[in-house]
Amino acid sequence: MSARNSQQNKAAAREKLRVEREKQAKKDKARRQLLVGGAVVAVLAVAAGVGYLVVQANQPGYWDKAAKATLVKPKNTEGENGVTVVIGKPEAKKTLEIYEDSRCPACAAFEQSVGEQVKKDVDAGKYKLRYIGATFIDNASKGEGSKNALSALGAALNVSPQAFLDYKGALYSKELHPDETVDSFAKDDYLVKVADTVPALKGNAEFKKAVEDGTYDRWAMEMSKSFNDSGVTGTPTLKMDGKKIETPATPEAFTAAIDKALAG
Repeated sequence: MSARNSQQNKAAAREKLRVEREKQAKKDKARRQLLVGGAVVAVLAVAAGVGYLVVQANQPGYWDKAAKATLVKPKNTEGENGVTVVIGKPEAKKTLEIYEDSRCPACAAFEQSVGEQVKKDVDAGKYKLRYIGATFIDNASKGEGSKNALSALGAALNVSPQAFLDYKGALYSKELHPDETVDSFAKDDYLVKVADTVPALKGNAEFKKAVEDGTYDRWAMEMSKSFNDSGVTGTPTLKMDGKKIETPATPEAFTAAIDKALAG
């Protein structure tokens, strides 16, 4: 091979190598740009996702909105916002105040033991009953059952005071009251199921619609505020003439405590 051909071959080889290096460099640059672009898109996507979650977290929840909805007061209520619920004969001179949370296990135990005696006393005109509903267990366990059940109690009260008392008793019954950690009352269909054990509410289309539509949700929130403003910190709490009555465990103990409060 001549020296000239050798030089030409070397030059050709160098040119080929240069071209291949340029091609590879362009490929590497394109890959880097793609990776950087993908990373930017990923970062933007994550940022957008985080932003969406932050916005969603700051959006008012259902019950926050319910607190500002149009107020519908149930029948058989009195006072501002309809939160004064007094049941009994007008001639009864004294009023027993009872503070309860629908999810409260102690309230369930009290109602299962003494609830029937309370209804008998009210029917006999021994005293009137004022009900103040609470929802603090929802706050403690991040649920909705106390609020939803209180709204359903408003729907029962709209039917009649007797339907209200009977429905309250059914909600607290041994067979139907859930464990405090189980938020069954948050489900409308469960509240309707409980109502089917109450003659005045069984198959009652108006009651069912009020529960499912949340007709008395705003009222429930107003009632909850009434409890919060009362200064009472636990349930069940009983008061007469502003004086607290120690919650009795039996009908006999309850009657003794009530007779003492009525005389005092």
